[in-house]
Amino acid sequence: MRDLIGQHRRFFLLATLAGLALRLLFLWRFPAITADSLIYGDIAKNWLQHGVYGVSNGGSILPTFIRLPGYPMFLALIFSVFGMEHYRAAMVVQIAFDLGTCLLAADTARRMLSPRAAKAAFLLAALCPFLANYSAAALTETLEIFFTALALDCAVAGIQALETSRRRPWGICGLATGAAILLRPDGGILLAAMGISLGWLGLQRFRQRLTVLPVLRAGCVVAGLAFLPLLPWTLRNLRTLHEFQPLAPRYANEENEFVPMGFNRWTKTWMADYVSVEEIYWAVPGSEMEADKLPARAFDSPEQQEQTAALLEDYNQTLHITPELDRRFEELAASRIHAHPLRYYLGLPLLRIADMWLRPRTEILPSDTRWWEFDDDPKWSALAVAIGAINIFYLALAAVGLARNFALPQLSLPLLFLLLRSAFLGTLENPEPRYTLECYCVLFLLASGALCKGSPATES
Repeated sequence: MRDLIGQHRRFFLLATLAGLALRLLFLWRFPAITADSLIYGDIAKNWLQHGVYGVSNGGSILPTFIRLPGYPMFLALIFSVFGMEHYRAAMVVQIAFDLGTCLLAADTARRMLSPRAAKAAFLLAALCPFLANYSAAALTETLEIFFTALALDCAVAGIQALETSRRRPWGICGLATGAAILLRPDGGILLAAMGISLGWLGLQRFRQRLTVLPVLRAGCVVAGLAFLPLLPWTLRNLRTLHEFQPLAPRYANEENEFVPMGFNRWTKTWMADYVSVEEIYWAVPGSEMEADKLPARAFDSPEQQEQTAALLEDYNQTLHITPELDRRFEELAASRIHAHPLRYYLGLPLLRIADMWLRPRTEILPSDTRWWEFDDDPKWSALAVAIGAINIFYLALAAVGLARNFALPQLSLPLLFLLLRSAFLGTLENPEPRYTLECYCVLFLLASGALCKGSPATES
């Protein structure tokens, strides 16, 4: 990339300035400090001031494992330099990381496609409003995307240099994968994609009577360095909380905290869009659930509709799910799954995946979640439509690029990561569009292949 940037200084300078301006615009107009941001910030502050990785609770600090330490560690570093709860400083640093993601996306395209494709990928990433939006949010997404892009780029470099003794790309790949896991538990999907790809590559070499030692060495380096950061975290949880927890609980629950699994399973029997996440899933506990907010697919019969309304009415009396009420939700869920197993195990997961990929990514913008009803302020409705159109543009461009370069062997790893992550997201009951952002480094690669032809070997 150094040589390419040197040859096209003007292009990269202008594209970088445009990307910086876009991110500063989001920082100025739409900075986002969410409830999750405050949890991360509280842990970071307690860690700095009291030496306890915990959450504040009525004047005391309770040790916790509800969040992995990656992002609290980042915030603690920012707070120690710029002052406590200085989230805006964290966002400025995230902008720098996000611009680094643009360079990594370009480098991957350069390695796999061509220098022209690298320029296209850089421009697509720099002007991507979704990455820019989350760089101005005190959340894990920006750092997670950066380390995902870094791991994939180094993996491609490692595969291309497999016959040499170079181990540095695999070392960086392992560390980047470990950093991604330390930020979010689903970062492990990246490691799974690496393992499957290297296993397939090793099998191919074995069939060709080539040595598989370089592949085994690469796999050991990546796995060892990826798991290494989790070791102190796991030991801390064993010593402090007496729990074997190498990641974080699926539902971000504290030790011995009741999780309404029956309610969660019931939501998975009908939930397929982000609107329901905001209106129903996040309402529990503490807010009323309105039966008229449920979609028609939440009921299979008038009798079931009455049963559901009774459950919601009982919940609304206390705004809390008791074990007994949760058992009733579980019974309702079980009957719905038994009646329509294909819908539960295939149809709804596919709908959730489609919703996460296709809906306008305005979840941390002022636009109404029900954007298609156009009951919002006209400017926010227009913003939702524009953001949705841009998202479709990126996806369409990536589809064209995939069709053009489908036979390229090195595409298997990025595509496998995209497919594995999408399949995993379909198993969640809460389809949040931000969960697909880690795949955008793959979309930039594919989209650049639609805009530019050529190969690294033939084009300068």
